[in-house]
Amino acid sequence: MNDDPVNDLALLLTSEGRALLDEVRGTEPAQELAVATRLRREHPAELVSAALGQARLRQRAAAKFGAADAERMFFTPNGVEQSTRTSVAAYRARRMKDLGVGSVADLCCGIGGDAIALARAGIRVLAVDRDPLTAAVARANAEELGLAGLIEVREADVTEVDTAGFDAVFVDPARRGGRGRIFDPEAYSPPLSWAVATALRAPRAALKIAPGIPHEAVPAEAEAEWISDGGDVKEAVLWFGTEPGRVRATLLPGPRTLPGRGLPDPEVRPVGRYLYEPDGAVIRAHLVAEVAEEVGGGLVDATIAYVTADELRPTPYATAYEISDRLPFNVKKLKALLREREVGTLTVKKRGSAVEPEELRRKVKPQGPNAATVFLTRVAGAPTMLIGAPAS
Repeated sequence: MNDDPVNDLALLLTSEGRALLDEVRGTEPAQELAVATRLRREHPAELVSAALGQARLRQRAAAKFGAADAERMFFTPNGVEQSTRTSVAAYRARRMKDLGVGSVADLCCGIGGDAIALARAGIRVLAVDRDPLTAAVARANAEELGLAGLIEVREADVTEVDTAGFDAVFVDPARRGGRGRIFDPEAYSPPLSWAVATALRAPRAALKIAPGIPHEAVPAEAEAEWISDGGDVKEAVLWFGTEPGRVRATLLPGPRTLPGRGLPDPEVRPVGRYLYEPDGAVIRAHLVAEVAEEVGGGLVDATIAYVTADELRPTPYATAYEISDRLPFNVKKLKALLREREVGTLTVKKRGSAVEPEELRRKVKPQGPNAATVFLTRVAGAPTMLIGAPAS
């Protein structure tokens, strides 16, 4: 968008702007100059620029929101970057509904992704953001998707909003600043301490936070849930008004939820026939012991989140590999073994190793029709290579 992004949005919401958005849909970057030159003969230059910019954002947003919604919604660059993936937002909204929540104050609502998911679950939403453009985009998105009857958008400072009367509060504080990602929860905007205090005043609440939050920073009153989607860890959520002290990992699609049971760390044992790689949400939630118990295994090293076992037991919380070879870390030996077995497709995974996968691939130069997976890790403290393939 241009120097006045609020005005750009207003232009795009006119009948001329909407028609232009339809016309530029699917424009590839290499085509933009020619398309812009042609359209400026009949339309104002600022409208053409705004439409092309919005088309680019919609293409980027399709991965998070799905093409059907993304082609109808409006976005800002920060909104695309920071929005919750639809599958994760929908899971959280379903959980809110299952908890009996009928109304939510969505604080720091951004462009409205979470508000949309909540409304689609049948929940009434007050969506609040202090940025004029962001609030305007959220309002436009609610209207475009036919949800304006359930979503009220308010441009305001969230710290000044009265949340009394709502069944729940949802807070998604900004975790990016001028220098990129913010890791200190007290540097969030608003700070985590404010969000927690607000949550404690509500009947129920959910706070979206970065998945790397230290466990010691989780309030005693909260339930902590780590969520992954398709194997990628997306976020952590602090729930209030549910089960204080509970820790869980939820994997999407599904959902499949692994609750913590307070198990002690698994014992270290020799590498067996199978290696289990726990999902990232399981690791972040410190629930590797629960997976080890489920598959009857132990750790390859006290500091490494790989589980080994002699039997293959199915679990949705880890990916199993059948291990054929265990070698001390040695690039020449690995190269010779891969050449002997005609391995051309090599998947490199690492945990507890400083070696970069691409660097290793360049050195071993895999060639041939076969595939293998190599794990660069430590076994009982020693740098080790474990070679295998996904277990059938």
